[in-house]
Amino acid sequence: DAVDRAAADIFVSLAPQPHGSRRPFRVALAGGTTPRALYALLASSEYRHRVAWDQVAFFFGDERAVPPDHPDSNYRAANDALLRLLDISEKCVHRMKGEVPDLEAAAAAYERELQSAFEGARVPHFDLIFLGMGPDGHTASLFPGSSALAECKRLVVPVTDAPKPPLRRLTLTIPVLNAAKLVLFMATGADKAPALREVLKGTASPDQYPAKHVRPGPERLAWLVDEAAGGTL
Repeated sequence: DAVDRAAADIFVSLAPQPHGSRRPFRVALAGGTTPRALYALLASSEYRHRVAWDQVAFFFGDERAVPPDHPDSNYRAANDALLRLLDISEKCVHRMKGEVPDLEAAAAAYERELQSAFEGARVPHFDLIFLGMGPDGHTASLFPGSSALAECKRLVVPVTDAPKPPLRRLTLTIPVLNAAKLVLFMATGADKAPALREVLKGTASPDQYPAKHVRPGPERLAWLVDEAAGGTL
């Protein structure tokens, strides 16, 4: 609960305020189970009135190759816990079309959508990117040993051989993650402890622990972890 609340407080501190200046705020949401409680907290009566939601543009760090109403869909998780409850306009939600059979085409389409939303910038500079981390050190859908880790030109790539189902996915690439103004990792649970220690203090190759590749700079990277995940630090 403390991790969720800290993440919500950081989001609110960065996002446009209801009576503040009108400015766009672009955030990439994380998938998986860890951030779902955060999304519910942001939609709660305690937080929902502290943000000018019509100024927030929502993107996704990765998506599974499933329809948007599928239980495995990252979009569905965010929509059910946050977007629908806040009545966010569809024009403010930029979801990855994971249901498209041709994932190469879907990745190219999302790259064009990013470039349009960020006014032609070669690499988008998100105001905030939420990330989780798996027990194997993966983040977004960037898994250990994946060729996607070496991608330095494309913004979005398909993944067709994820080590856990669904095997087919879409993901932002490392250059996009490292260009963000702030990357906020959330890691909870004892099963994350060995990977977290390796990512923060170990000597293994980043290709073995992909979260190690995320290095936007010391002032632009934060980790929120609970005692179980951080117990061996």
